[in-house]
Amino acid sequence: MSWYECTLGDLITLKRGHDLPNTSRIEGDIPVVSSSGITGYHNEAKAKPPGVVTGRYGTLGEVFYIEQDYWPLNTALYIIDFKDTDPRFSAYFLKNTLKSYKSDKAAVPGVDRNVLHALKVRAPDRSTQERIVEVLSKYDDLIENNKRRIELLEESARQLYKEWFVRLRFPGHEHAKIIDGVPEGWAKVPTAQVLSSHIGGGWGQDDSIGNETEPSFVIRGTDIPSIESGNIQIGLRYHKHSSLQSRWLENGDVIFEVSGGSTTQPVARSMLVTTDLIELFPEKIICASFCKRLSFHNIQQSFYFYSKLKEDRENGSLLIYQKESASALKNFNFQAFLEKYVVLLPPEYLLNVYFDFLNPIVKQKYQLITQISKLTAGRDLLLPKLMSGEIAV
Repeated sequence: MSWYECTLGDLITLKRGHDLPNTSRIEGDIPVVSSSGITGYHNEAKAKPPGVVTGRYGTLGEVFYIEQDYWPLNTALYIIDFKDTDPRFSAYFLKNTLKSYKSDKAAVPGVDRNVLHALKVRAPDRSTQERIVEVLSKYDDLIENNKRRIELLEESARQLYKEWFVRLRFPGHEHAKIIDGVPEGWAKVPTAQVLSSHIGGGWGQDDSIGNETEPSFVIRGTDIPSIESGNIQIGLRYHKHSSLQSRWLENGDVIFEVSGGSTTQPVARSMLVTTDLIELFPEKIICASFCKRLSFHNIQQSFYFYSKLKEDRENGSLLIYQKESASALKNFNFQAFLEKYVVLLPPEYLLNVYFDFLNPIVKQKYQLITQISKLTAGRDLLLPKLMSGEIAV
């Protein structure tokens, strides 16, 4: 095994990504990769696989390995020349290098590819690179396999909801009478009647450490997609409030985002809180002040309402409650939502049957998320030791 001193530019060549405004995108199967990963799809590619993409500014330190044609966005840097470096190793090596990178741009953190190219590094020979990849890729392959299983579970849950509550082909629908356009025993009710309570989150940007503090994990709207896919990266916050007990999330709550959406990522992301999710965090968890904690009369209504929110956000039904704003960030008109968003509520027996079907799916999902969390921690523990040669392969 041979290690040698060089610059990062001796191993790889980075290039700035390419502009692609949302208005110019045409639906296709080419992933568009930004500083935060795949953010959409287009019908044209700018780069061939294997691809290694990292943030140029904004989200720094994340590195994405792409195995198909792709479009790297202008917020990112991507490798255009691997030289004699193993492509997958370069992704791991770049991730490890960026962990200790300090940006000199105070206002908007960023990286300069010329500065990166000049960084002094210590790298192994090609055969050692391949052995390191063999070790680390086993973790990533298992992580990706679990993520695909989560996607399949999500899709099965979504199809079940659509079949029963959108197409109205629920068990026994053949014998159901239709009264005023809805099956007998069903009721159209405003959201306010479904909820037992709704309160804002417990942490805002202005919260700071006081004399008495409560440690809590804070879930923001932007964290929801990451948690749902298994990427749990949430920091512990310390609050100036002496007690946040009334805001701690409980089984059956739904976190609902009411601020911080954009034109490309509409507001109103949501997530179901279960005991399995709560157990993933060593401290109590709360949602941020730009989310709402929705509580329900029973767990069956909670599961149903969560499914409805997910479906209606996907099909665009919630966009009418997004406030008009000149700002890039969009807010949600929660009061109008409470008053005008109508829920077609099934009878209790059908909610119970739905819960019996959906609950095992949700439990399996969070078991997979737990596995992803442990695999990620194990990989990240090994990464710097392998990259420094502390652990020989």
